Order: sequence, then C-alpha cells, then structure tokens
Amino acid sequence: MADRLHLDRFVPYLLSVTSNRVSERIARTYEALFGLSIPEWRLVAVIAERPGITQAEIGERTRMDKVTVSRAAIALAGRALLERRPNAADRRSHHLSLSDTGQALYEQVAPKALELEARIFARFSRAELAQLTEMLRRIDAAVEQES
Repeated sequence: MADRLHLDRFVPYLLSVTSNRVSERIARTYEALFGLSIPEWRLVAVIAERPGITQAEIGERTRMDKVTVSRAAIALAGRALLERRPNAADRRSHHLSLSDTGQALYEQVAPKALELEARIFARFSRAELAQLTEMLRRIDAAVEQES
C-alpha cells in the first residue's frame, strides 16, 4: 500500500509531538520556579511585548482558545500580576497590562526562558536555528492560506 501513513515520517505528527515535548519541558520549569502554567506564561510574555493588548488579540496571536486565555487572565489578575482596563471600543473587552509585580516576574522569567531555549537548541548552529525559524513561519503561513 503506497499511500500508507507512517507517523515517524509524517511531518504534522512530528511537529506536534516535538512541540508538546518542548512545551512540557518548559511547563515543568515555569511551574517549579514561578508557579506559572504555559497559558499564564504566554499571557505574561505577550502582554510584556504589547501592553494594552486585549484577550481576543492574545488568542489570535497565540492560537489559544478564548476559555484558556480567559482562565489564564483571571488567574494572573488574582495574583495581582495583571491589570485590566475597560476597552472603550468594546465594552465586553479589556486592555491588559502587567502590574509592577507582573513586570518584575517577567524580568525574572524571561532570562530563564532564553536560558532554557539555549539549552534545548544547543545542538544547532545559529544558521540552522534561523533556517528552522524561517521554515516554521512558512509552515504557519501555508496553514493560514489553507484556512
């Protein structure tokens, strides 16, 4: 059977499994050091880059569903890491920013994230990492076109 699917050669499967393994590794580190889940860390990182972003924009940017984004935002606000301001353009929405405490946490987490990234990808040259990054962006664009 020529069209038989072999998962060990099926790129979408390999991407998914590898992504899950990397996320699980990072999740263990963030949980142990900072008490953050992956969705919470993603929100902290995205908000640090774009203060005032809305939950809907975070969902679009991270591809997390509304419920996951909402739960993470509620958890972060409950820990006083996040500030929510009403969105005048959409009363159902809020602009999210890191509190001073949230910004301080981000400044502790970001170097650890970069350190972990460096350890995970230490076997690759800068050129290989640049090529991988470009390929991932092209894959994302191709999937977006298919939607």
